[in-house]
Amino acid sequence: MSNTIDPISQAGTRAKGKRPYFFKDADVERLLGIVMAVAMENAVTRQRLDALERLVEQKGLLTRQELEQFTPDRTAEAERTVWMKEYIARVLRIVQQETEAIEGGAMDVPMEEVMDALRND
Repeated sequence: MSNTIDPISQAGTRAKGKRPYFFKDADVERLLGIVMAVAMENAVTRQRLDALERLVEQKGLLTRQELEQFTPDRTAEAERTVWMKEYIARVLRIVQQETEAIEGGAMDVPMEEVMDALRND
């Protein structure tokens, strides 16, 4: 069975409806989105890693020390590189979506608002 799902394009999938914002500063909001995406990825990865290490050790296949000393071959390294690109796409999804919205005109701001913001800075 071939894998026809493109994880990088899937990372850019938009939710229906308007995105909720919790902070007045868009940069803080963006950073929070990125940090939360990384936190969720890390939490899931940590749980799976813990499960695998325990199973491998319980079955007597490898010790923790052997796992820590593992060095990947070229194929594994190439697969890790692809995974890293997909991961970064998921983490930076909010930035990609905002860029697309700006390019598509969805975030056009009236000139009066821009002028007011410039005067207040």
